[in-house]
Amino acid sequence: MKSWWVILFSLALGSAQAQQSEKQFIRQLFDSSLVQGQSWPMLEHLCKKIGHRLSGSPQAQQAVLYTRTQMLRLGFDSVWLQPVMVPVWVRGPKEKAYLLVSKRTSGGYIQQQKIPVEVLALGGSIATPPGGLQAQVIEVAGLEALKKMRPEEVQNKIVFLNEAFDPRHISTFESYGHCVANRAWGAKEAGAKGAAGVIVRSMTHRIDAFPHTGAMQYAEGGRKIPAAAISTLHAEQLSKLLKEKNEVELYLEMHCESRPDTISYNVVGQINGSSPQARIIAVGGHLDSWDVGEGAHDDGVGCVHSIEALRLLKANGYKAKNHLRAIMFMNEENGLRGAVEYARLADVNKEDHLAAIESDRGGFSPRAFNVEADSSVIAGLQPWVPLLSPYGINSIQAGASGADVGRLKGKSELLMGFVPDSQRYFDFHHANSDVLEAVNKRELELGSAAIAALLYLIDQR
Repeated sequence: MKSWWVILFSLALGSAQAQQSEKQFIRQLFDSSLVQGQSWPMLEHLCKKIGHRLSGSPQAQQAVLYTRTQMLRLGFDSVWLQPVMVPVWVRGPKEKAYLLVSKRTSGGYIQQQKIPVEVLALGGSIATPPGGLQAQVIEVAGLEALKKMRPEEVQNKIVFLNEAFDPRHISTFESYGHCVANRAWGAKEAGAKGAAGVIVRSMTHRIDAFPHTGAMQYAEGGRKIPAAAISTLHAEQLSKLLKEKNEVELYLEMHCESRPDTISYNVVGQINGSSPQARIIAVGGHLDSWDVGEGAHDDGVGCVHSIEALRLLKANGYKAKNHLRAIMFMNEENGLRGAVEYARLADVNKEDHLAAIESDRGGFSPRAFNVEADSSVIAGLQPWVPLLSPYGINSIQAGASGADVGRLKGKSELLMGFVPDSQRYFDFHHANSDVLEAVNKRELELGSAAIAALLYLIDQR
């Protein structure tokens, strides 16, 4: 049997009448979204009524109940919860940090300054000792440079990993991908060499006082040291002080802790297809967020995109051939356990996924869709580009789909990722600034319509 994308390619030059019908319906989807879209009120509720939603938190549970209720309210044919055990990490009281700067004056005296700095504990970090941690700071260019250092160079010091984003990348995700290992593995490497702690430059191009948290990991059975992100503004200040040959100590106080795993849920809603051979076309985002800000762009947007895309099709009278499914994945940020469980259950239940799409790049204007596939598959999708280009989507290209739907590799014929404009995403990612006000309502609704149009095109073939 020919695979669906080969059939798609052979039908790409279909009748002008069919293409005109597709154009008209896609226009209808965008009109409906921009005039009567419901993405914004759903996101507003997640952000302002519930707030940040770290796995295992009361807010995460509230978000589970809210999104389930929304899909039932919108008349989805079935809505269900998938139980999953998730890690529980608690930040505790706000972190405290300041620099103690010693400088020799011309008269031979030591002058000391105390400079407050903004930090956030990295997710999964241990706390500092009672009363805080104070130690000399040593600046290191990045993880690879740290790996080459001798233990005596970092012994009992706080390692400052200060690798800035490379501004030359047009896609900011490339800059992030180059630096994120510092956050993920910095404590592992520094701890193995005897460091007292580690601070990591925040993962953003922007120079401001908002530190950006995120997941980190320790080596199994390895030495654990406190790990925090420092804002880019204060990273620049600290680096300058060190380059001026000052002796700098950092005082750091964190109260975070890991607690036993607890039960949480993926939330799944479905509109049933009409074909006896119906397969599953899924779209999802992750319901959890970090415990700072409101989890707006990351990834409240992806959740409301997924629900709204299905609602738009239903509201515009579209009768799908395949099952259309919206998935609210739990625990993307610090474990991916929801995605692992969804994929496991797909195997157990012998579910046949035609396609799985992820929205986890923020609520900015649509630009492209990524495809995890070989070149022949991507070539078969190119006839869709002219249908989507009037709405700013000018590329269907090779690229990563997303961390959650990526677990369906080998289980779904097609894995795709929604790609909005990336230039502002890391201004807000994992920071206190990721709030509803950072999202543009019009851009948000455009994203929902773009995903609805993609679902329609996949289902039509």
